[in-house]
Amino acid sequence: MTARGWPECSGREIRAACRAGAFDGPTAGAARGFAQVNVVILPACDAGDFAEFCRRNPKPCPVLEVTSPGRVEPVRLAPGADLRTDLPRYRVLRQGRCVDRPKDILSVWRDDFVAFLIGCSFTFETALLEAGVPVRHIEEQRNVPMYRTGVACTPAGAFAGPLVVSMRPMNPEHVEVARRVTAAVPRVHGAPVYVGDPTALGIADLARPDYGEAVTVRPGEVPVFWACGVTPMEAILRARPEIAVTHEPGHMLVTDVRDIDLREPINET
Repeated sequence: MTARGWPECSGREIRAACRAGAFDGPTAGAARGFAQVNVVILPACDAGDFAEFCRRNPKPCPVLEVTSPGRVEPVRLAPGADLRTDLPRYRVLRQGRCVDRPKDILSVWRDDFVAFLIGCSFTFETALLEAGVPVRHIEEQRNVPMYRTGVACTPAGAFAGPLVVSMRPMNPEHVEVARRVTAAVPRVHGAPVYVGDPTALGIADLARPDYGEAVTVRPGEVPVFWACGVTPMEAILRARPEIAVTHEPGHMLVTDVRDIDLREPINET
């Protein structure tokens, strides 16, 4: 299922649809105007090192909320939500391997789980559209393409790995507009990390993303890359904790926070 037909819903309505099993697809374009977040859930014994990994790598890992152990409700971003059921789809990882992609995690939830809610670039896409910048994966009803890069994150404890980026192709005249619009939301990855030739990031083929789906790149367009919240998943794969849960890439928790409330004034001087 795609987000077609869901753009006018609220975050609460999207979460209710996820909980009921009525929505299980990528959330790009859904509940426009409401902030979306990546979710990483770890045992408390691993949470300290992961928190430090996020602190050292704020561009791909801008933490917006951390729950106390065992708490399923993110009270700041989505009061009343249940982190066990309110995402469209999850990934369950054991010892660095993905073992399941369920629609809920009721059967694996533990009282020592700590959840990290991390800013997501889907949050700024409404602002891009309002500024006249087309968003190709929304146009084509696909999941955003995401790529591992050759850029290493700063490690913390067992957590280390490559920066993952999302990509949006656009005409050259839109690049500066996109930079300005997204720089205003550093808590959801902020401005692009790179514009242009993907091989400079170690990406060999835009038609073969590591996560998500490829989109059309038209003649004359340039690829624009943003830090991506799938970066923590790569770090978890290398850290190999006993168990971890993340969102399925592109399948975010939609919050009650308005994306406009995350925007900050930008000094253009």
